[in-house]
Amino acid sequence: MFTGLVESTATVLSLEPRSGGSRLRLEVGALAAEVREGDSIAVNGCCLTVTVIEAGTIAFDLLEQTLRVTNLGDLRPGDLVNLERAMLAGARLGGHFVQGHVDDTVDLLTWREEGADWRLEVSLPKEGRGLVIPKGSICLDGISLTAAEVLEDRVVCWIIPHTREVTHLSAKRAGQRMNVEWDMLAKHVRELVRAELARRP
Repeated sequence: MFTGLVESTATVLSLEPRSGGSRLRLEVGALAAEVREGDSIAVNGCCLTVTVIEAGTIAFDLLEQTLRVTNLGDLRPGDLVNLERAMLAGARLGGHFVQGHVDDTVDLLTWREEGADWRLEVSLPKEGRGLVIPKGSICLDGISLTAAEVLEDRVVCWIIPHTREVTHLSAKRAGQRMNVEWDMLAKHVRELVRAELARRP
């Protein structure tokens, strides 16, 4: 379980094809000394298991399914990714409940500075409608954000300079894909309603 509060960014060293998937290697600096093999870390919002730790680097083995569902297969050496370690029991929950289970990818439609802040717009696929509401939570590339506006085909979020600076958003540009995890509570409610409607004669 995660919160969507990005701890740090890391630089992609390589994404090497392997049997049944790929191995992702990241340069993480001092963080490598704080993790162990088997730890769960959200990389761009996708929960991955640490498989290799070396001097200043960590690696993850990605399944083909993970590459299909997320934007991790788009990564190239030098790209920045967001990192968050699994939350600790008893820690403050500053973002929202994030499982690290990416539901889909969405297109970054607009990413521009407006006044003191930044306007971020992502596409809203049909299957995501109803799972995000105005002033509700949305997790994009592992970042817990508030949906300022929910339109027919897009979601608008406002990004403060601090969030842009401490995440990979400083290197993002319109046209790229972002991982999205819809609000966990909204997904449960939708399934409960579907089950109830299916049960009725």
